[in-house]
Amino acid sequence: MSDTIEITSPRVPPRPTEEWTDDVDDAFSALRAHAPGGAPADGPVQRPKANILGIYAWHPDFIRGWMPFSNHLRHSTLSDRQREIAILRTTWLGYGEYEWAQHVWMSTASGALTEAEVAALSEGPDAAGWSVEDAVLVRAIDEMVTGDKLVSDTTWAALASQLDRRQLIDFVFTIGTYDMHCMAFRNLGLELEPGMTGFPAGHAPESDEQP
Repeated sequence: MSDTIEITSPRVPPRPTEEWTDDVDDAFSALRAHAPGGAPADGPVQRPKANILGIYAWHPDFIRGWMPFSNHLRHSTLSDRQREIAILRTTWLGYGEYEWAQHVWMSTASGALTEAEVAALSEGPDAAGWSVEDAVLVRAIDEMVTGDKLVSDTTWAALASQLDRRQLIDFVFTIGTYDMHCMAFRNLGLELEPGMTGFPAGHAPESDEQP
C-alpha cells in the first residue's frame, strides 16, 4: 500500500511581486494586453498577485512561450460553456483545486454555467439534468482523462456530430492542457489564495493499493 502524498508547503512558492524584474514585466505584457481595458498607456505596471502568476514569474522565458497558447485556449473556437465544462470536469478528475476554484467562480459569474451544472460536473456524464449534447462532452472528457486516455469510437462520433474539426482540436487540447495543469501545479505546490473556495470536503486522491 502507498499512502497519498500530501504537500504541506509550496515547492516553488510564488515570486513576491517586489522581486519581479523588468524581464518578468516584459514577459507578462501579453497577458496585460488581454486584460479588460488593455494595458495601461502610462504609469506604473500593475503586477497581479495571483499565486499561479507568481510561480510563472520565476521563469520569464516560459511566460513568453506559454502565454500565446494560453490566450488561444481562452479565445478558441469553443463556446464559453463548452470551454468551462472541459476545464471544470478535467480539473475535478485531476485534483487541480486551484484551477477548479478559479473556473467555478469565472463560469458562474459569467453565466456560462449554473451552480447546479457545476455540481453536476463533480458527478459526471450520468448526472441528472444534462442534455444529450452536454453529457457527450462530459463523457468524452472522462474517457480522455482516465484509464487509457482514449475516447471510444462511439463517444467520438457523438462528439463530432456537435463539434467541427477546429473545435475538436481545441477541445482535445483544452482538456490535455488542464490535465497537465493538474499534474504540474500539484507537484509545484500551488496554493489557493485567500477568498478562493476549493474542493468540497472529501474530494481528494485515494491511496493506491499495491499487491
